[in-house]
Amino acid sequence: MVRITDPTKFMTLMSAASDVPFADVDVRALTFRWSTGQVALQNVSLRAESGERIAIVGPSGAGKSTLLLHLNGLLPEQKPRAENPCIWIQGLPVQGVQLPEVRRRVGFLFQEPDDQLFCPTVWDDVAFGPLNLGCTPDEVRQRVNDSLSAVGLADQANRQPSQLSVGERKRVGLAGLFAMKPSILVLDEPTANLDPRSRRKLLAILQDLPQTQIVATHDLDFALDLCERTLILDEGCVQTDGRTAAVLSDPHLMDRHGLEVPWRLR
Repeated sequence: MVRITDPTKFMTLMSAASDVPFADVDVRALTFRWSTGQVALQNVSLRAESGERIAIVGPSGAGKSTLLLHLNGLLPEQKPRAENPCIWIQGLPVQGVQLPEVRRRVGFLFQEPDDQLFCPTVWDDVAFGPLNLGCTPDEVRQRVNDSLSAVGLADQANRQPSQLSVGERKRVGLAGLFAMKPSILVLDEPTANLDPRSRRKLLAILQDLPQTQIVATHDLDFALDLCERTLILDEGCVQTDGRTAAVLSDPHLMDRHGLEVPWRLR
């Protein structure tokens, strides 16, 4: 068994061995079972190139959140064999000694903002990541200020997160991701429980970002506005993968997987 301790060296060796450039996200035939034996994901493959925005849609319980959690090794029961990884982030296997670097590159926005925010103030929450990266005090201040400005919350730095609306808390969580300067954003139901104004603000922020984005959502209009590509996940399997408008406008496909064609595509 070969243990990889130097990500840069590993990527150089892998590049030399293959003419295929690294994808930002590369999932190959991922199968995952919970400790009960229940299959959550079955033979799931997904490749996301740099800058792509991909929606993952499907009925409740389809495995969407479970797939997202795999992208930076957040599942405690995830124990892939070191000699046989099936998920790579920019060429790095999502396992073992690579996890800290993978998690630096992949910013994960939880469905519930209270699962992500735990510090006394907004400023502290956004600063938490850069501080743990070992950034200097000046760099931490710059990252926090820039990130809060990017989500329109520069004037809320000293407030307690609990005093903010759900939409504002989601934007604080997003600012915390920005402060880490990830190259990939993984977003779990980002519009859940948002009012129309907060939803529009979040959509505008995400549309302007250059990062690769993978978004699990029940909000099909949001998927249509944000993502050029959509996967339908159902019963733990990828059922289709195509251009968003083509996928979401197919009434038979949508009905087969418990979904409805958005009104604007009917």
